[in-house]
Amino acid sequence: MSTTFTPPRASSADPSADGALPRGATGEKRIQAMFGRIAGIYDRLNTVMTAGMHHKWRRSAVDLAEVEPGARVLDVATGTGDLALEVARRIGQDGVVIGVDYVPEMLTIARVKAVSEAHEHQLAQLRFEEANALLLPYPSDSFDAATVGFGARNFTDLEQGLREMIRVVKPGGHVVVLEIVKPQKLPLSLFFSFWFDRMVPLIGVLSGDSDAYHYLPMSVRRFPEPPVLAAKLSRLGLTDIHYIVTGGGTIAIHSGTVKAS
Repeated sequence: MSTTFTPPRASSADPSADGALPRGATGEKRIQAMFGRIAGIYDRLNTVMTAGMHHKWRRSAVDLAEVEPGARVLDVATGTGDLALEVARRIGQDGVVIGVDYVPEMLTIARVKAVSEAHEHQLAQLRFEEANALLLPYPSDSFDAATVGFGARNFTDLEQGLREMIRVVKPGGHVVVLEIVKPQKLPLSLFFSFWFDRMVPLIGVLSGDSDAYHYLPMSVRRFPEPPVLAAKLSRLGLTDIHYIVTGGGTIAIHSGTVKAS
């Protein structure tokens, strides 16, 4: 289902149930340490938890980014690099993709993947750099698009992370957010709660890091529902916002265009 967002009339009420985690260095360090510990099994667990569908959803996110051959694209909270690699396959050898994350262990895996992929596909120029999504080390208006896949819910300040993505994209470029969301309709909402509140933490126990996989359901619950995130993106300055809800209501992909200042 694809929905076009129409900005509401001005209101003094804030329509955003802010999906951010507790702000500050403590929250960031805790999340950074958790993902560092599970970096080695992150891809396998993602495949198990999504029944292998996460690659399809990443392809849909790149479709919405509408990047042309030769584009310059930033992938924020890149993790082990799957979304950055998908972009790099699309935009040809004249393009540039930079994947950023603040978990060094994840970036190490991403770089290994990139070397392996380069032997099989013609990729854009691709590099992975350590950076904090809340303070991106790039000039304003320096990318044709910015993406984030399954990482926005880990921003300790969601608005600041989105604001930074918008800042570094040129007017007319796209910002795309791919994220897990909590379905609202029965019976999937009941199954989702069972899976994420009980089975995912159990997977974490089996993986040897129960803290990290207790965190995942909490981060999904805190993340804004699709229309709320669309409203937030509108307030931050994007136009032509629309979103797709897929995966039985468990996945939302938002896209918006950066307007001229």
